Amino acid sequence: MRYKLPLVVSVGLVMASLLLLPAAVSAQTDSTNKVTAKKLKTKKPVSVKPLFVTDQVLSLTLAARMQPILRDRIPPKADEKGLIHPALLTVTADSGGVANLPVKVQVRGHFRRSSANCTFPPLYLTLPKQIRKGTPFAKQASLKLVTHCNDESMVVNEYLVYKLYNLLTDMSFKARLAQITYADSAKKQSSITRWGILLEDDGDMAKRNHARVYKSRYRAEHCDTLVTATMAIFEYMIGNTDWSVVYQHNMRLVLDSTRTRPMPVPYDFDHSGLVGAPYAKPAEQLSITSVKERLYRGPIYPASVLNQVISRFNALKPQFYALYENEKRVNRGYVKQTLAYFDDFYAIINDSKRAREVFQDPTGRGVQIKGLSR
Repeated sequence: MRYKLPLVVSVGLVMASLLLLPAAVSAQTDSTNKVTAKKLKTKKPVSVKPLFVTDQVLSLTLAARMQPILRDRIPPKADEKGLIHPALLTVTADSGGVANLPVKVQVRGHFRRSSANCTFPPLYLTLPKQIRKGTPFAKQASLKLVTHCNDESMVVNEYLVYKLYNLLTDMSFKARLAQITYADSAKKQSSITRWGILLEDDGDMAKRNHARVYKSRYRAEHCDTLVTATMAIFEYMIGNTDWSVVYQHNMRLVLDSTRTRPMPVPYDFDHSGLVGAPYAKPAEQLSITSVKERLYRGPIYPASVLNQVISRFNALKPQFYALYENEKRVNRGYVKQTLAYFDDFYAIINDSKRAREVFQDPTGRGVQIKGLSR
């Protein structure tokens, strides 16, 4: 049985009501513009941990005029800024009560931003510095929010991929799973509750690794060898071809003072075979028919490098499997399917002949994917 969260109202009624709201007017003043942070005192204070220190599910309420957000689907041009939507984020505070944080919301992304692909777009949250203290967002200025798109079970699937990569390397984005209630401030009793993922900011990820974000283009084969080989084989393991280092598509580059070459850090795994999103399809240039079909897209490395990276994957195999075996928020059928998918991967990397065929075959290495340069 698929794991579901309780709804305040049915999805159908909510989406119908949102579509009936008045059209967005940029000059509208929302009540959330004037809200200041406040805390409700309780007799028993609690200690709120920093956002990415714990894996405990975070409960949030995001109140805003939802109709303008749901209609904001056209990405801004390169020299333009996207529309800013005022909202109110409610979260548990150190006092044991709640803190109301006036935030700025922007719609982000490309594929998932389109209404043809997702009924609810991904968001970007900006939090004012003066009101974050005493909440999990104390040291957070801006965050990506992965929303439920059409099927919230995919959110948990993608969250687990972030946790997989965290096991491989600290040079990865931290993620926090949340139950988010989206409340329409323009209509009383109009809300839905869905899974969401809060992602670590690019700069924060780099700073945590004593590095800085590197924005210039850089080819994958010229990036740090071990970091890039690990990333590329991981993308192969999860069945993901929707990435590019040189175009920084679903990829960030960081550089620290101890290296001369940047290091790639991947994100956005919804098009991977492991996540299994219904809309995910491989690029036609790759000549594969399903995202479940693995295709290695990384540089060619000598056996000495491959063996070192493969040893790392073998050492982490018990932890990879345990992550899914111990996960209660996904159905058992998905867990069984995932472990079988991992079995296939480990059979390949531990067969020297098959590993050479996959990771050292130059066929298709130069395939360019239309649209990645945008």
